[in-house]
Amino acid sequence: MGKLLPDQLKELWRCVDRGQLTREEFAREQERLLGGYRERWEAALLTGGHTDLESSLIGELALYFGHDESEHTRLQCSDALANVKGEWHKAVDPGDRRSVERFYEESRAMIYELVWWHTLCEDTSPLAYVTALHFAELHGCRTTLDFGAGVGSGGIVFTRNGLKVTLADISTSMLDFSRWRFNLRGLEGEFTDLKTDTLPPGAYDLVVAMDVFEHLVDPVRTVDDLWRAMKPGGYLFGRFHAELDEDRPHHIVRDFAPTLERLRTLGFEECWRDEWLWGHQAFRKT
Repeated sequence: MGKLLPDQLKELWRCVDRGQLTREEFAREQERLLGGYRERWEAALLTGGHTDLESSLIGELALYFGHDESEHTRLQCSDALANVKGEWHKAVDPGDRRSVERFYEESRAMIYELVWWHTLCEDTSPLAYVTALHFAELHGCRTTLDFGAGVGSGGIVFTRNGLKVTLADISTSMLDFSRWRFNLRGLEGEFTDLKTDTLPPGAYDLVVAMDVFEHLVDPVRTVDDLWRAMKPGGYLFGRFHAELDEDRPHHIVRDFAPTLERLRTLGFEECWRDEWLWGHQAFRKT
């Protein structure tokens, strides 16, 4: 099954440093290896005979929201990030949990924005979900919590590849969309609304919090909640840093030091770090 892709690429770059590989050869090999992750992502998400991920995901949105024209849906996707920014500034107090929850509950633009991101049209960072899947396979993880599951693409990828998955989010509307997507594919999953439900104790081999912690009103408390939900020896896979991004005001956490300190206090040990592609980390509950 081999090493995780970021580790492969970091090791491959050493060949460039030693003069054994040119930069152009490295770039071609990186694209080839990324292509393998892309194939796993697309194979899990494509529906209805589609061979193109963008048209497949846009078709899902059009079907779910009852649009006759996919071009209308594509326009909603391309405008989604600007619409999310406008909605956030209009309605949200970042320190007020209820206003944040209400935003994620009511924002249709957020659904469009996430689905558009998952088309890989603008960047490949959603393939970090495939890194998490590969990590799960290497470490024998079966029961998986997709925490902050959003529109459910990660959960679909995990389920398609044999993991038992619970999708958890504060947005009922996103969970409804995720459940619909699972049904469309004939997949089974569990869905937890974090506004009303609590996570079961000691239930998960792996918790994936993919680009989630920068959205949280209380990330330190969230670490405690996830610690309780994980099995002894379980893993937390996530991204625990964020860059200043004026286009994404909903990324409200800038200082991750308290979160990382809480992880250490609870006995989490860092066991892996992506030092090449997207900067995710994995921690083991000891």
